[in-house]
Amino acid sequence: MLRLLFTALCVFAATTVAAQEWPAKPIRFVVPWPAGGLNDVIARTFNDRVSKAIGQTVVTDFKAGAGGRIGVAEVARAAPDGYTIGMGNLGPLTIFPNLYRNMPYDAKKDLVPITMFAASPLVLVVPANSPAKSVKDLIAMAKAQPGKLNYASVGVGTAQHLIFEMFKKKDGTDMVHVPYKGTNESLPHMIDGQIHAMFDTLPLMLPQLKGGRIRGIAVTTPQRVPQLPDVPTLAEAGYPEVDVVTWYALIAPAGTPKAITDRLYKEYTIVSQMPEVQKFLAEQGLVYIPNTQAQFVSRIDAERARWAQIIAEQGIKVEQ
Repeated sequence: MLRLLFTALCVFAATTVAAQEWPAKPIRFVVPWPAGGLNDVIARTFNDRVSKAIGQTVVTDFKAGAGGRIGVAEVARAAPDGYTIGMGNLGPLTIFPNLYRNMPYDAKKDLVPITMFAASPLVLVVPANSPAKSVKDLIAMAKAQPGKLNYASVGVGTAQHLIFEMFKKKDGTDMVHVPYKGTNESLPHMIDGQIHAMFDTLPLMLPQLKGGRIRGIAVTTPQRVPQLPDVPTLAEAGYPEVDVVTWYALIAPAGTPKAITDRLYKEYTIVSQMPEVQKFLAEQGLVYIPNTQAQFVSRIDAERARWAQIIAEQGIKVEQ
């Protein structure tokens, strides 16, 4: 017993010293998405500033594939020493654990959520010439023509898909789901009227909305977004339960010393509130939602439970 206690004390002391000396070398930041996209731009914007604050380079490492699961698994398997951290997103951390049977990580046990440093509202859009001027109009059209209207998403089990399942549960709407591989495929079909409605992230929809090629009829945040002040929220339209944003967060392997995760939380939160970063987020159609580490963990737990219920109730399945 004495030997075990001595060993435990030695490990604790070594961990404490390592945390106090951190960071002594560059830090690897895993992005579970391809280079060149919005995730890349967001990661570099934050990591460049965090690097200056901590005196070590935060190196972006792209590990794309399987809807983010490959990169998140890379973080989950890494040594919990603060030298491998990464980006966490809504799908890989809250939806996919309820959707896929063979997950390469346990989102609750293998990872430490640190902070959500940026978020993207989703916007419900219809073609510019659609007779639907509001959510009420769209729901009425769908109920009047069961199975005639369709909606697009970027895949089965994504938030863009599951929100329509929430509509179906509440209103009994019968709309055909048309999953695409990405917005680059669905958006042209929305513009030419082949697709009747879809949710997508504000950064991707904003140029088309400003150009008048599509119409926004609702946003998924509790408050209206500054970029679309005339577009009501889903809460205003009678759906207060649909409070959804896609988010960009900082995660680390489970077991990472608290002194390190606290420092990371502090630095990424400081960057989030810098005027130039706030300007960058607004230009990209993003927002920063203040959150403590505990609040972010609670948010993830609540969202995971919500998506689990919807997936089970609606019998949503994937082949993997």
